[in-house]
Amino acid sequence: MGLAAVLVAGSALVAGPANAQTPGKTTAPGAAAIAGAAAPKADFDGDGYADTVAAAHKATVGGKQYAGYLTVAYGSAKGASTTHRQLFSANSAGVPGEAEAYGNFGHNTAARDFDGDGVSDLAVTSNNGVVMLWGEKGKGLTSATQLTEATDHIARLVAGDFDGDEKPDLALGTGDFDKGLKVLHGGFTRDGKAARSSEVTTGHEFGPTSLTAGDITGDGVDDLVTTHAFEEMSESSEFFAGSEDGLVNKPQHVTDAESGVIADVDKDGFGDLVIRTVPGGVVENLPYDHGTLKVLYGSAKGPGAERTATLTQNSAGVPGVNEEGDEFGKALAAGDVNGDGYADIAVGVPGEDIGSGAGGKNTGAVVQLLGGKNGLTGTGAKNWDQGSAGVPGAVEAQDGFGSAMTLGDTDKDGRDDLAIGAPGEDGDSTATDAGAVWVLRGASGGLTAEGVVSYGPKALGAPEKGSQLGSSFAR
Repeated sequence: MGLAAVLVAGSALVAGPANAQTPGKTTAPGAAAIAGAAAPKADFDGDGYADTVAAAHKATVGGKQYAGYLTVAYGSAKGASTTHRQLFSANSAGVPGEAEAYGNFGHNTAARDFDGDGVSDLAVTSNNGVVMLWGEKGKGLTSATQLTEATDHIARLVAGDFDGDEKPDLALGTGDFDKGLKVLHGGFTRDGKAARSSEVTTGHEFGPTSLTAGDITGDGVDDLVTTHAFEEMSESSEFFAGSEDGLVNKPQHVTDAESGVIADVDKDGFGDLVIRTVPGGVVENLPYDHGTLKVLYGSAKGPGAERTATLTQNSAGVPGVNEEGDEFGKALAAGDVNGDGYADIAVGVPGEDIGSGAGGKNTGAVVQLLGGKNGLTGTGAKNWDQGSAGVPGAVEAQDGFGSAMTLGDTDKDGRDDLAIGAPGEDGDSTATDAGAVWVLRGASGGLTAEGVVSYGPKALGAPEKGSQLGSSFAR
């Protein structure tokens, strides 16, 4: 029986299937870094509206701590919808496997059209490897398969077209010694098989701490950037160029980083790598750092070969000031929020204090940085937090607003909308750290609170206490 059918009967943690919509088209894989949007949007029912996938990977499911679940809020003319939704855990009917303690289902997800049917699908990591949730026009996510070459623990995952065949591939960080990076090449079949697989040597003892994909060299093939650390020290990031044969197994060293995103912020046809640097090369110092962004502009020679720039909250036009523990850049997302064709960058500042009292400690904020002909600057930058006019909620300590983000055009107006997670947001008095999501709409002047959508687990019929909804989003 298909997943859509069993959802109606309902398992312990699944809402009904998506309402039927008029089929549309998804963004082609491989155009990620050249267009304003940083990645093809998630559109699981083919209606042309981007859908928002948010994780609650620390949720207790079936009595299993940190088993995790994910939510899908389908797009509409009014943006992300809390009624047109789906919820999934490893215990959901039709999903292979079962909930396990510390399974963290949904923590790492990637949305692309993996089987080439014109509708996005969703790759999801768990302790059992990678499960693929398959999209269907007019219906949404309707069936699920375990990927046969990803049945062990997967620590990281990202999608990209690394061989230029216009079929999305999956790069998997396994965490193994001396290897840690495997690529499953598309197309994928619905019985869970990839066209082929390959392994890439990173030159590091441990697997990558993050994976970022996009076309930096402007050749129409996605490249891959991996970040690394050993014990308390960061190590060099690695740039792997894509080619017709896949990722070239001779990486270039790049600046040490915690997080990154690739998008064309100056519209020159090359994806630019935006990273948060590691203070003094010591990862243990990251929670106490004010946060620094470095832009490694793309070129045929790779990231930063011809131009770089640095931005902090002390840079001209950037809201706020450098303060210990702000963590400016801990989370990054890219898209085109004003529809001008330049990629813009949303910068999470989850450690931002609002006000001077204890009640505003680490409440968090997000800074919008706009791309332009001069690249990424503070011109037109905006700050958003729960104290901003029109943003639902209230400033509360330890909310971590901006801990995770994603951009996609949820209302199909040609401008990307920003989904923001605050995993520390409380529900009622018994639902501490329930987490919540806000979706700010894109507009000609940049992000706006007009038409903002916000929701927590309760609005979706999901478990609340300790779930930390909004800890991560599909990329």
